[in-house]
Amino acid sequence: MERPISEAYFQEAKRHIPGGVSSPVRAFKAVGGTPPFLVRGEGAYVWDADGNRYLDYVMSWGPLILGHAHPEVVARVKEVAEKGLTFGAPHPLEVALAKKVKRAYPGVDLVRFVSTGTEATMSAIRLARGYTGRKYVVKFRGNYHGHADGLLVEAGSGALTFGVPSSAGVPEEYAKLTLVLEYNDPEGLRALLRARGEEVAAIIFEPVVGNAGVLLPTEDFLKALHEAKEYGVLLIADEVMTGFRLAFGGATERLGLKPDLVTLGKILGGGLPAAAYGGRREIMEKVAPLGPVYQAGTLSGNPLAMAAGLATLEILEENPGYYRYLEDLGAKLEAGLREVLSQKGVPHAVNRMGSMLTVFFTEGPVVTFQDAKRTDTELFKRFFHGLLDRGVYWPPSNFEAAFLSVAHTEVEVEKTLDAMGEAL
Repeated sequence: MERPISEAYFQEAKRHIPGGVSSPVRAFKAVGGTPPFLVRGEGAYVWDADGNRYLDYVMSWGPLILGHAHPEVVARVKEVAEKGLTFGAPHPLEVALAKKVKRAYPGVDLVRFVSTGTEATMSAIRLARGYTGRKYVVKFRGNYHGHADGLLVEAGSGALTFGVPSSAGVPEEYAKLTLVLEYNDPEGLRALLRARGEEVAAIIFEPVVGNAGVLLPTEDFLKALHEAKEYGVLLIADEVMTGFRLAFGGATERLGLKPDLVTLGKILGGGLPAAAYGGRREIMEKVAPLGPVYQAGTLSGNPLAMAAGLATLEILEENPGYYRYLEDLGAKLEAGLREVLSQKGVPHAVNRMGSMLTVFFTEGPVVTFQDAKRTDTELFKRFFHGLLDRGVYWPPSNFEAAFLSVAHTEVEVEKTLDAMGEAL
């Protein structure tokens, strides 16, 4: 596919925006080449400024579970927009969406809306510290929780060492308040808790990892997470990606989790910027104006995002069969991928849960972030561009999840598998 208009836009953008993009992965640094500048979406497809059509598996990185420009969602946003874009004041749709979140997550008593997943996780951690009076937080290598300073941290040289910054601009002193362990290493977690559990305010985790590629939790790892409660540690389930995607109640419902706090985003906003954190009443009542933990946002709970999110969640709740449909379609795509890759003699592992999926170009299984890092990223680059040139828009990084929507059908899956066979 030729993309001269996108190329011109990209060169122009780089003169005015760092790297030409508003979020780094969009620059195609991991795969090279020019990102298509997308101007329209409908159902499972997007179109770029050059008029090329692509079958989309990025789906705005997860929010569009109903597909692009779902008519009911768009109609609801238009209706609300005509009455005012934002007020910086309470709005009835905030209450309606909060009630919907509570129905999906019975363990959540109170919900606070914010605008981004980063705000949600940052605020949940501040709240956990304020509630427990402790300062240390545990995260897992390969789990991404947004770009707040305390979460842009990598593991130190040993299992129980302090974290070190993974971004310039993060003070070492702050990074040391984050302890980094391996995901799916229950014994490592238990050892840390025995040594320092009473110093830890919270453990934040992706129940199903999407930002190292898809990684699925082991049963023993989930058990070890819940054992942390014995030390007074709060569990923060980061469901910004998995919330309302793996089930109406997200990974919490699907995996039977018992988190103290949950962070939500992406699907919650129905394609517009919205996120939230919520949890037990006695914890959430520490948030201002009820308590001493401060957090605020001018556009938090704005009417447009609330309208899009509420419309999306209403459609999902009214159509519970959508989750079975996505499970079956995801299984078909997974099986087809395995067959094509095996026929071509390509070493691979395909990780999937529901409508989230990643292909790793390495011998499986892929259980930890260290396993994921074995993937052949050079092969992925060629694979990605082979798909893009055949009209399939796969995530431009081997460490990101691909997403299905209810707008995808078996026809799209067959098109994808044909394109993959040709690309490989």
